Amino acid sequence: MHLIKNALIKDVVDTQCSDPFGCLGLQAHTNKKGLMLTVWQPEAASIRVLAIDSDKLLADMTQTDENGLFFAEWPSLAERFHYRLEITYHSGDRHVMVDPYQFPSTTFVDPEHHQASLYKSQGAIQTRASITKKLSIQGTRFAVYAPAARSVSVVGDFNSWDGRTHPMSSNGDGIWRLFVPDVNHGARYKFEIRARSGDILPHRSDPYAQRIEQYPSFASVTCFDHKHAWQDEKWVTRPITDLYEQPMSIYELHLGSWRRKDDNQPLTYLELVDQLVPYIEEMGYTHVELLPVTEYPFDGSWGYQPVGLYAVTSRFGTPEEFKALVDALHQANIGVIMDWVPAHFPADSHGLANFDGSKQYEYPDPKKGWHPEWNSLIYDFGKEHVVNYLISNAVYWLEEFHIDGLRVDAVASMLYLDYSREDGEWIPNKDGGNHNYEAIDFLRRLNETVYLNHPRCFTVAEESTAFPGVSKPTYMNGLGFGFKWNMGWMNDSLDYIKKDPIYRQHHQGELSFSMVYAFDEQFVLPISHDEVVHGKGSMIAKMPGDSWQKFANLRAFSAYMYFHPGKKLNFMGNEFAQGQEWSHERSLDWHLLDVALHKAQHALSKDLNHLYQNQTSLHYDHSPQGFEWISYDDSANSILAFARFAKNRSEHSIAVVNFTPMPHGQYRIGVPQAGRYQVIMDTDATHYTGSGFASTQIYDTQAVASHGREQSIELQVPPLAGILLRWLGEA
Repeated sequence: MHLIKNALIKDVVDTQCSDPFGCLGLQAHTNKKGLMLTVWQPEAASIRVLAIDSDKLLADMTQTDENGLFFAEWPSLAERFHYRLEITYHSGDRHVMVDPYQFPSTTFVDPEHHQASLYKSQGAIQTRASITKKLSIQGTRFAVYAPAARSVSVVGDFNSWDGRTHPMSSNGDGIWRLFVPDVNHGARYKFEIRARSGDILPHRSDPYAQRIEQYPSFASVTCFDHKHAWQDEKWVTRPITDLYEQPMSIYELHLGSWRRKDDNQPLTYLELVDQLVPYIEEMGYTHVELLPVTEYPFDGSWGYQPVGLYAVTSRFGTPEEFKALVDALHQANIGVIMDWVPAHFPADSHGLANFDGSKQYEYPDPKKGWHPEWNSLIYDFGKEHVVNYLISNAVYWLEEFHIDGLRVDAVASMLYLDYSREDGEWIPNKDGGNHNYEAIDFLRRLNETVYLNHPRCFTVAEESTAFPGVSKPTYMNGLGFGFKWNMGWMNDSLDYIKKDPIYRQHHQGELSFSMVYAFDEQFVLPISHDEVVHGKGSMIAKMPGDSWQKFANLRAFSAYMYFHPGKKLNFMGNEFAQGQEWSHERSLDWHLLDVALHKAQHALSKDLNHLYQNQTSLHYDHSPQGFEWISYDDSANSILAFARFAKNRSEHSIAVVNFTPMPHGQYRIGVPQAGRYQVIMDTDATHYTGSGFASTQIYDTQAVASHGREQSIELQVPPLAGILLRWLGEA
């Protein structure tokens, strides 16, 4: 027995072994012929060794003086064999299991992967261990990166969450591995990590887990139930087009509060298939943008404090059911964008913080690694395994869930070392500046990976500063994003529209200024969830005046947004003038559609979407050649007038927006070409509950010079309204 009393066995018993294959399982005798089997089962009373494929008894194991340590010998055997263990516990329970320590090759052979597809080799991977040419055993291969750990065990329902039972093995590359037979789909598990200090850390969820339970367990769950058969081939193989020349109207959505059941429970993914998809299709949106669906422990974070970047949140169903939702949207020709959070992560004890007793995922110095605004940790973008973890995650959503676009959250916080910090609270870069070079390199690599491997997909940056080249290619020294949120337009236009119309004449520049930089980036115009929370009130609540004027203001603003260059994004509820400020804990106020003013805003939103899709002159919004001012300086009347052109200039339209309650019966504007113009949108129309001021629908140009043009028309301009006129050609 002294032969098995060695340092490795002691480490196993003390749950601090890094090489369990060196002493557990079948081993060649060290100083005599034959084989010896060592098994560590701390709660076992007795163990019998059975044949792998029958109930044939191969040996009764002998227990040593160490509680739970058993061994058996076969002096005449030299060739290793496979076996099962019949374990009888002190409680009297009996269990038959296949010993994982007889499969070193299955444990240590990593599935093929590239850096951008680490998810195919990390975490819990379903695999099979070969027994004979005809016999194999299915199980799960666990792998977790924890280079500073003294030992790691996988724990779960399959071993009563006992960290002594399944110690994992490391070959020195920082990854701990173990193949556990007969652990299949739906098994709950975590990792028990002993730090170098000797402390056993709180059980960690798998960083690559594809499903994680909610509070209180936060257990990772093996996820091999690949039942969904994709039916979106037409969508995923569609011709690759220039997105900058296509209409993009995005419906931003929080899945848990879009619509709720009578008991205030949110809809499931499958219920959203039935209710959300036809709604989006009818309303004419081209894309939905989902607030983060990666798993998160705290409802109130809306998903922006994720613990489980590879796991679809289990609040609304399974990963396969989420795939069904994406599939249904694609079949309805609706693209799917998801908010993605690579900037920071919370310090929850089951997550990535101090993962193996060291700062593996976060910057070690809190001046760089702690986010004071959000009380969260910042990824260390200087570590290769962190960058690979994040880029692999982006690829995972595009490949496994057919996601079309990633809207990257909080990019500004990544770019600047002094973001939300006072002097002395941040560490300058090597050149003494405030740019985070490592984060910049990460973002460029991320975008290169996405666009090189998934040319139909795109990325969007939520970036609120004047950092240059956010949506310029990396070969032009840009960050490589496809689009950037136009936060300047959003702030200026909302500040303007909240003012009483009598004061707007003094703030005309707040609206016209956006065109100074409109083509510096590829912009999305966002009226997002951030503008209707935290005391900011709903969109309709921001509008000044009495009830009629509030809705007229909102209709005018909606038209201005759709006429202005840039892709469009509206948060759910904006389309029907949601009354209350948004709360993640309740449904939108769908009953308001029974009220005429709200119903009219809903109808206008639908019509604007369809107008936008069908009016080619509104699509060419990434080049100054698609836009011309007609009048930006009529501050006395608070009127803007401009022309929009299709790429080949064969089509054009004229937008006029009046931001005062004063109508104009004879308002002359210059026009690009002679001919006839037709009103194709008037937000003051009576079917939108407007005044119906303008009766003329067709205007013929006159050879009267105006606004620097030889031809002009004399318009009826309704109060607090936007109108769009389409050029019909020569009269």
